[in-house]
Amino acid sequence: MLSIIIPYYKITFFDKTLQSLAEQTNKEFKVFIGNDNSKNSPLELLDKYKDKFTFQYVKFKANVGSKDLVQQWNRCIELDKSTSEWMMILGDDDVLNKNVVEEFYKQRNRFEGSINVVRFSTIKINEKGDFISDKYYNPIIEKATDFLFRETRSSLSEYVFRKNNLKKTTIKNFPLAWYSDVLAVLEVSSFNQIYSINEAVVNVRISNESISGSSNNMSEKSRASFQFYYYLLNDKYEFFTENQRQILFQKLKNSYFDRKKSLINFLKISSIFFKYFSTKEYLIFLKSLCIKVAKL
Repeated sequence: MLSIIIPYYKITFFDKTLQSLAEQTNKEFKVFIGNDNSKNSPLELLDKYKDKFTFQYVKFKANVGSKDLVQQWNRCIELDKSTSEWMMILGDDDVLNKNVVEEFYKQRNRFEGSINVVRFSTIKINEKGDFISDKYYNPIIEKATDFLFRETRSSLSEYVFRKNNLKKTTIKNFPLAWYSDVLAVLEVSSFNQIYSINEAVVNVRISNESISGSSNNMSEKSRASFQFYYYLLNDKYEFFTENQRQILFQKLKNSYFDRKKSLINFLKISSIFFKYFSTKEYLIFLKSLCIKVAKL
């Protein structure tokens, strides 16, 4: 059985999300919906779909997602006490093509062994549901670390996780949960392989209401980027090739330059230099920093 977790807060596109579940050609799934104490009750919508698929709904007494989105994800994950082996965390504004569940079961025998993360193709959609990107295809088998270094995109909704592994993994709480989903993919997969299903699509909505679509949170995104790349280099260094480490380090430096006034980040990036790179490279970094500061 497949569990589909929906951390609910926004009602704007929720009907489309529920409709996509109702239209699944394979109904062998159960949905768990955790309402983050939203002002917009989804009960009327849920009543509309009560005979279309199986779901469990809980309204939490306190809103936590506004300050800690990962905490909201985690308590929604804990709603599932079933014996299901696999779990999807679906955004309350994203839409599944009708064959997503069918293709998952159809291809299950191909990834049932050592694979812990499965990924679907995606298309970005706007507020109207119009396509705003081409279809993103993925290698059928790909090392989890490799997708960080090719031209692609990633969202939590497109993944299915082996539930036991997901529940054993502590999802890191970066600001806005930005990169928290990417790190979860890496850690749940144990930095090993991901299996991709390109025959079915998850439509990922980009709107002014979504974190990805908003331009009012760039400072927090930058802070999350720094924390993400620092964590990979400081704690997961051994999982990357030398070339990948250089790319990660460049991204870390770029994130730092976005927030140059942070003394803590300066000390952190300095520690990475001293740990893995030469004194000469550190001096070059300091020179670049001085030049950028002088231009302020």
